[in-house]
Amino acid sequence: MSTSEIATVLAWHDALNSGDVDTLLSLSSDDIEVGGPKGAAQGLGPLREWASSAGVTLKPGKMYVHDGVVVVEQEASWASDPGTTHNVASAFRVVHDQVTSTFRHDTLEAALAATDLTDKDLV
Repeated sequence: MSTSEIATVLAWHDALNSGDVDTLLSLSSDDIEVGGPKGAAQGLGPLREWASSAGVTLKPGKMYVHDGVVVVEQEASWASDPGTTHNVASAFRVVHDQVTSTFRHDTLEAALAATDLTDKDLV
């Protein structure tokens, strides 16, 4: 387990949730891969566009970590429906204190299955 990987992912959440897109980009690699239910994209431009327009808040919960992969259970809410929250999970890959990929999954189980992480990786 790496404290650095966890700190990077938590800082990434903080930047996204506070609308600090510049910090979010600085925590992400130039060729970051971003994916979710509506598709995937690569690069800082698409990340900036998504972060500026998605209106999402992702409150981190349980975290699983192994070899640079971090899965985070999240309570998600969108500005378009502020009274509703959804439990989702995202899988991150962190290399040299930068997020190189993040993919949102509908459930924690799906994110763990996609990354081969298990309860033994819970921090």
